[in-house]
Amino acid sequence: MNRPPGSILLGGATVAVVAAVVAGLFALGSPTEERARRLDTRRVADLQGIMTANSLYWTRHARLPATLEELVSEPGVQISTADPATAEDYAYQLVDSIRYEVCATFDLPSGQIARDPMRDLWAHAAGPQCFSLEAKDISDRER
Repeated sequence: MNRPPGSILLGGATVAVVAAVVAGLFALGSPTEERARRLDTRRVADLQGIMTANSLYWTRHARLPATLEELVSEPGVQISTADPATAEDYAYQLVDSIRYEVCATFDLPSGQIARDPMRDLWAHAAGPQCFSLEAKDISDRER
């Protein structure tokens, strides 16, 4: 039985589309994995915001805020203090007069550690992770 040329072309196109989708999922990961990666990126950005706001607070008051609520109440501070997936506040605690910890729970490990110290600072495994940070003055040039 002879097949019409159009059906062979349609079959070939179907195979090509399926192969492209499979290759895309292999290269980029599943939609669930990509969502987890985006959430982890947001968590790191939130923690960076907390660190920056703490530096501003330290510069203004020469002390660290006792809680995230105190930090958020500072004029001009607009940061997210809650996990984007669970809406629970990130953990925050003072270690001493100049050091504090912020903690979050990550879905995926951050991967290879880069040589950039700021990116290395936020390297993490999957699961709960705390980061020990130190208050720093913000110089006039950084404001």
